[in-house]
Amino acid sequence: MKITIQVMIEDDAMPQAAKAGVISIERSVEDLRPETLGLKLDEAKEILAEIQTVLVTAQATRFQERQCSCPDCRTPYQKNGTHQLTFRTLFGTIKLTSQRFYACSCHQAKIRRQGQKQLSFSPLAKLLLERTAPEFLYLQTKWVAVMSYGRTAELLEKRSSTATLSGHVQQVATRVDGELGEEQCSFIEGCPQEWEKLPEPAEPLVMGIDGGYVHAREGQNHKAGFFEIIVGKSMTGEQSSKRFGFVNTYDTKSKRRVYEALKSQGMQMNQQVIFLSDGGDDVRNLQLYLSPFAEHILDWFHITMRLTVLGQLTKGVALRPEVTGKKKMQPRFEQDEEEPSPSIPTLEELEHQLERIKWYLWHGNVFRALQVGEDLEEDLDLPEQKNVTIQKMLQAVREFNGYITANEHYIVNYGDRYRNGETISTAFVESTVNEVISKRFVKKQQMRWTKEGAHGLLQVRIQVLNDELQQTFSSWYPGMSETPIATENDKAA
Repeated sequence: MKITIQVMIEDDAMPQAAKAGVISIERSVEDLRPETLGLKLDEAKEILAEIQTVLVTAQATRFQERQCSCPDCRTPYQKNGTHQLTFRTLFGTIKLTSQRFYACSCHQAKIRRQGQKQLSFSPLAKLLLERTAPEFLYLQTKWVAVMSYGRTAELLEKRSSTATLSGHVQQVATRVDGELGEEQCSFIEGCPQEWEKLPEPAEPLVMGIDGGYVHAREGQNHKAGFFEIIVGKSMTGEQSSKRFGFVNTYDTKSKRRVYEALKSQGMQMNQQVIFLSDGGDDVRNLQLYLSPFAEHILDWFHITMRLTVLGQLTKGVALRPEVTGKKKMQPRFEQDEEEPSPSIPTLEELEHQLERIKWYLWHGNVFRALQVGEDLEEDLDLPEQKNVTIQKMLQAVREFNGYITANEHYIVNYGDRYRNGETISTAFVESTVNEVISKRFVKKQQMRWTKEGAHGLLQVRIQVLNDELQQTFSSWYPGMSETPIATENDKAA
């Protein structure tokens, strides 16, 4: 049995339908087996590739036929040769014949007045400024956002190299960034009188901001250390959460990205917005002047994390040799004459001091927490103590006190917020860091990134995770979501 598949092209401008052969398939009816029943995958691919070639070639040919005369004076163009044009689609790469024409006399004078030298043109090349089909470009960028460049090239059967995929990702990312508005110092609009006239706002928006590090590469230097990527997540009970991200030392529109993430969830100027962050200078400044009703909170998770580190250091101080070893006995008269010298607190005393600091911070009492922290710093700062473990503990306590002092205005009564079911930690952002950065940039895919390459891929990945990439492509190429498919019922009607 022989099956022949043909494509019939019908056009109002053609007197009769044109037929084009696609492929012929032979099957044995006498020796029918499950593996020979129906189409095989390779055959289906070949059929689709042939249909795509016939369809694209017919469309390009018909388009050029309509462009062979001047639209103003209706004078036929004089031909200036042909050249091959490559167009990459999801079903294969197609070579098209592109016809060049000389500009007519009415256009040549205009071209000379403008100082241009080009007197010939190609309608098809002018139409296909991008030589990759939008749907193919969409699929490439979507897959690269969730898996490695090499794996994506394998799934696409080597129709696109890793260098081509990287270039397409940067192309899409540049276009996405180009649609962002200009960066501003403040995004607060209007005045209190105008805010009162706004509709009743929805429940507060909660945004958490954190950062992660990836391996860096600069040119041929594959050991350029690390650079930081800032990511965030905005949540509200009514809509799905939105993520954003950027390379901290590369992006020039970081505050704009945060504002657009909030705006996409319907933020109003009279709506409360709660920002949680780790207290770093770059992150803290990023969330300022975005909303007049913003509340900035230091993340409780990062406070407890630092206290946990101090708790581990106390165990090392308690196990120092001068404490665990036996003290050297001195004559009784020398002990009576020697004045008592200050000593390092015991493990129980150190742990008690840390618990007091944690309790005061939990209830928002920064003044008392700093008092206890300064007392602990004085107890450890003894001139005669040269032990490395004690000096390390002292340095950690000083850094913690400085951290609390720098963020004292962002420390709230965490206990009260917790009892009222309000957010006190950026644990949801930690999962976002893992989702956005670790799974694609760090863990299984141990690549080293340039800042430009990481930032571009990050923008595409954010679009995929927010389910916005298809919508973005549809806005660029409206035909992607509007292409009609005629059924048999439509033809009959």
